[in-house]
Amino acid sequence: MTIEEILAGESKNVEFKVQRPDKSTKYMKTVVAFANGKGGQIVFGIDDKTREVVGIPEDKVFQEIDAITNAISDSCEPTIIPDVYLQNINDKPVIVAEIRAGRQKPYYIKADGLEKGVYIRVSGTTRPADRDMSRELYYECDARSFDSVIRRDIEVTDEDIKNLCEQMKEVAITNSKSNLQRSAVKDVTKNVLLSWGILKRDENEKIYPTNAYVYLTGQGGLRSMIQCAVFKGITRSTFLDRRNYEGPLWEQVDEAVQFVLRNIRMGCRLEGVYRQDIYELPPDSIRELIVNAVMNCSYIQVSNIQVAIYDDRLEITSPGGLLPGVTIDLMKKGFSKIRNRALANAFAYMNLVEAWGSGIPKLMQAMQEYGLREPEFIDMEVAFRINLYRGQNEVIEVKNSNYDLDDLNKDHNDLKDDHKDDLETRLSELIRKNPELTHKALGEALAVSTATIKRTLTKMQHEGKVIREGSNRKGKWILTDKY
Repeated sequence: MTIEEILAGESKNVEFKVQRPDKSTKYMKTVVAFANGKGGQIVFGIDDKTREVVGIPEDKVFQEIDAITNAISDSCEPTIIPDVYLQNINDKPVIVAEIRAGRQKPYYIKADGLEKGVYIRVSGTTRPADRDMSRELYYECDARSFDSVIRRDIEVTDEDIKNLCEQMKEVAITNSKSNLQRSAVKDVTKNVLLSWGILKRDENEKIYPTNAYVYLTGQGGLRSMIQCAVFKGITRSTFLDRRNYEGPLWEQVDEAVQFVLRNIRMGCRLEGVYRQDIYELPPDSIRELIVNAVMNCSYIQVSNIQVAIYDDRLEITSPGGLLPGVTIDLMKKGFSKIRNRALANAFAYMNLVEAWGSGIPKLMQAMQEYGLREPEFIDMEVAFRINLYRGQNEVIEVKNSNYDLDDLNKDHNDLKDDHKDDLETRLSELIRKNPELTHKALGEALAVSTATIKRTLTKMQHEGKVIREGSNRKGKWILTDKY
């Protein structure tokens, strides 16, 4: 630890003590918290309030080093071996106790036991860990993922498994970006789900679902939710709108993405005689971030993924901090670790995520191309947050013209109203000729987004103009006599 780092002051991984407390428990909580986190240093001989270097009496330095080393080794379970050494600052000796991130988490104070003695660091402070956080530390250290834990309390039939496989294939086809990608989508089978960790065999070769199966189907009692909200201003003091999305995870993702797109401004670009809609934030990046939040969410915690829209930013928060070995700088370079590997396999198959680790570099590039400030990444230890800052007063450049974003948004809304009936007419004509087309195929044929097709068809169904016969994959649309 350098002198500059010491004098920079206390942080999430540095803590000062004027002297060694008589009762070791006063600093042992911090020792345990550092071992359960990313490591840290406790510096004895510096005032934590004034940052004044008071030093340790020279005739007691080595006695103090032995006392600190022995107290840490004797008080913690599993055993923590600190690196305790002498360092001189301004010609005064201080003692640095360096605690490395442990490999046998959760660590706890032996006298308090595993239930009450586990501590973690949150925003530079030491706090007791609850039972769920202790479990999270255990899975993290054991290189296991909570989503692949077997659920012996739930029975699944071959029909249940078949239905999930068919749904996943349908989602994969819908999310394909080309006919070539669509044709490359293969069937999902029971063996594939077993290899991904969505199903598992017990010691008797009986097949059970895992937590990933529960989250993918929205069944089985495990609660997962994406909470979305729009706030007035730049704080959470006033709600303008809020929605909670539950059910199968891929549906939660789609609903959350659509919520964001409905609540951010839209401009347009003129391409020849055609008008192309442009959101103020890159839609592909929004989807990628929400998907990443789902794949890396700590589902052990009672918190939910939160998607919040403010006047100045989009804020996406996922329970669970960065995994060991992952830093924000490494993320920007494309390095990643996946907390929920079974879910990640499923999402990759369903074309909800591209190559793992590519999302953040692409996000950085997309925000730069939009002329917006660099995204903000915040590791909150128990959660991870990404802020995308909106270009409130930005002007979108279009071919031959400049438009203010608010004017474009108003103009676009007027255009939607003028052509809403025209879209329904064209959609109905296309359905009449090809009643078996999917949402994705209808959108491609009419050069509009899949979300627009879904909203339009839902509205037409509510008005009794069209009905759906059969499943989403093998069914067809039927126009009624109201059209």
